[in-house]
Amino acid sequence: MNSLNAMHHPQPDPKGAASAKAFLDQHSGITSIDAVFADLSGTIRGKRMPAADLPDLYLSGLNIPETIYLLDVRGEMTDALGRGFTDGDPDGVAFPVPGTLVPVGKPPFTRAQVLMSLSKLTGEPCDIEPRAVLARVASRMAELKLNPITAVELEFYLIDPKRVGHGAPQPPICPTTNEREKAISVYGIWDLDRYQAFLADVADEAARWRVPATAATSEYAPGQFEINLEHVDDPVTACDHAIYLKQIIRNVARAHGFEASFMAKPYADRAGSGMHVHMSVAGPDGKNAFAAADPAGAPILRHAVGGLQRIMHEAMAVFAPTPNAYRRFVPNLFVPVNRHWGINNRSTGLRVPAGGPNSRRIEHRVSGADANPYLVMAALLAGLHHGLASKIDPGKPFEGNASELPDASVPFNFPDALAAMEKSSVLRSYWGSYVDVYVATKRVELERFNAIIPPHEHDWYL
Repeated sequence: MNSLNAMHHPQPDPKGAASAKAFLDQHSGITSIDAVFADLSGTIRGKRMPAADLPDLYLSGLNIPETIYLLDVRGEMTDALGRGFTDGDPDGVAFPVPGTLVPVGKPPFTRAQVLMSLSKLTGEPCDIEPRAVLARVASRMAELKLNPITAVELEFYLIDPKRVGHGAPQPPICPTTNEREKAISVYGIWDLDRYQAFLADVADEAARWRVPATAATSEYAPGQFEINLEHVDDPVTACDHAIYLKQIIRNVARAHGFEASFMAKPYADRAGSGMHVHMSVAGPDGKNAFAAADPAGAPILRHAVGGLQRIMHEAMAVFAPTPNAYRRFVPNLFVPVNRHWGINNRSTGLRVPAGGPNSRRIEHRVSGADANPYLVMAALLAGLHHGLASKIDPGKPFEGNASELPDASVPFNFPDALAAMEKSSVLRSYWGSYVDVYVATKRVELERFNAIIPPHEHDWYL
């Protein structure tokens, strides 16, 4: 096992058990522990147990079915490729991920949470854990003597818990004016001021959870915001941060009387919510290998862009993992509809942001906020590695408005995206059989989705 896989493949940990005892001594009011897992859809699942069992969790682990990673988005068993009902739903054994134990809620704390990673009973990493899929792909960057530096940005909506017709969402009631939000005010400071109590609590929770949240902005619709995460030198940890940030935002939103939604397109007539990933690579000297006086970056940056272009159609089912996610791809809403790349151009899906030579990086703008960060990152690193290894030329950077030029070679509906992923060559060479696991799971979910007659179908055709 290489060093990166070892880092993200927890084993019995006596030091962790001792730290857990000290943690419980420090937080004597904690009575329960949530041992949590991030599933295929990026949903947090797990078990709640007495706090007294925490040290033993580090020593003996927790038995839980491997199929916790093969549920549909609602949490139902899919029996993908005969794994579940067919094979008797076997257990694996999970251990805590070091450094992820945190108290949950507000003081005085009564509950804590720790992120888990699953192994087979034989001791091998679980082949269907999204976190492990990413670790395997990330480890290949060592072949090129490069280390990825990544960060995630998450857009989301605050919505009113009260639904309107057929369960549709509506913007929240502003906590300072007591009026329903209705105006678009992108980058509005007054919008941030009105929700300062919510944003401050998110920042406090993120700091306590050791999640490096930074800038917050008001986005392109009523009640829509974006929160950024700092760049880190481990892509698995970057995605741990993203998973936890989603959970923090949801928890704090409920405490403030809102709901937080990471649905890619909750409103048909408003902007969707994306998950933007920033990527650069550090060389053996620790410096940014993309750095260059040229705003387009060094040749290595352009090769990385070429690889990300090459993998886009194969990975669309990961970037847009639900039928709803494809509603986001519409012209002139700063959502990419092709493989173009550009310099300081938000209309392209692969953007080289403005900045000094040492800040050169790629911003991948394709994924929806509903995507699984681990799998998105695993696809992006596969494309990046392929582009660097093959020295792929991305062509000239696009100038002007790229969002009015749909690319017919990119599948912008879910069935076609799943078919493209199933036939993939580049992605499959990095992901192996997990491609089939993902496609099979999502096809079951899609069949279940299509079996439900939506209300407007009755309204139109009954």
